[in-house]
Amino acid sequence: MKSIIYSPWRLSVAPMMDWTDRHCRYFHRLLSRNTLLYTEMMTTGALIHGDVPRHLDFNPEEHPVALQLGGSDAAELAHCARLGEQWGYDEINLNCGCPSERVQRGSFGACLMAEPQLVADCVKAMVDVVRVPVTVKHRIGIDKSESYEFVRDFVGAVSEAGCHVFLVHARNAWLKGLSPKENREVPPLCYETVHHLKRDFPRLVFAVNGGITTSAEIAAQLEAVDGVMIGREAYHNPWWLAEWDSRFLGGAHDPACTREWVEERMTEYMDREARDHGTPWSNIARHMLGLRHGLPGARRWRQVWSDHRLKHLPPAEVMARAHDATDCATEPAGLLHESEKQ
Repeated sequence: MKSIIYSPWRLSVAPMMDWTDRHCRYFHRLLSRNTLLYTEMMTTGALIHGDVPRHLDFNPEEHPVALQLGGSDAAELAHCARLGEQWGYDEINLNCGCPSERVQRGSFGACLMAEPQLVADCVKAMVDVVRVPVTVKHRIGIDKSESYEFVRDFVGAVSEAGCHVFLVHARNAWLKGLSPKENREVPPLCYETVHHLKRDFPRLVFAVNGGITTSAEIAAQLEAVDGVMIGREAYHNPWWLAEWDSRFLGGAHDPACTREWVEERMTEYMDREARDHGTPWSNIARHMLGLRHGLPGARRWRQVWSDHRLKHLPPAEVMARAHDATDCATEPAGLLHESEKQ
């Protein structure tokens, strides 16, 4: 029997500012070996004028991992893409989806969708200097205009410059009047627009992003497009990732991968980071607070791991206290995620 070779973009965790740092990605990699992980958006200015190792260093275990860039100057993006490849990233992604006013003031993010030729020039400049894939993450439109032709022409122009992978948040980005949080919730989702793009550009790769929270929804989307990108649900309910390899990515579930095993590996990682980089364990633990989502005692467990009064303790001691609190808790289990009912 032939083994199935899946697209690298079949399942990924979205780039999320202040969340998907290298500690978060290390945690997610413990849960899924094959899911593609994305960095937070790195601006070209931060990389050109800032501390490059601090921004670009990552753990070898994170592969496959993609670097997302924010910028609109072709030469600067080319320079930063080259840096990303040199540091070992598996993909360079251009952000054309962030709607925040701060990003707009820098003339990048979602507002770039109004300038497809500029995006095409930026993509070509990056494609010309790196061998790894250059991809684009974007919305289906900007403001309240719901023109399919707008996003179709954007994809057409950018693909001609050498981009063959589009990660599409299936909402418009409203550039005025909504906060970034509201832009993730208020503009209506329209998955059919992404499906339409795939039908019109069958040789391009499309992954859909936005509002997908169950494995059944992932499976349904994979019937129409090449991949699914999961955002906040992956962060708030990370144990969901533990089923992705076996269910969607052709891998096998490792029976040794339990919540307790993941927590132990994270405490070892916290010790190593403290020793090698002086990183407080609380900077890392914040990313795993959803690990026991839906289980009895989860609230008490989270409270211990987020208790800043315990910062002076070694992570293993904090873990022991969290387990003691969980054992003593009598709170109801509440609703379980789909993956936790199996």
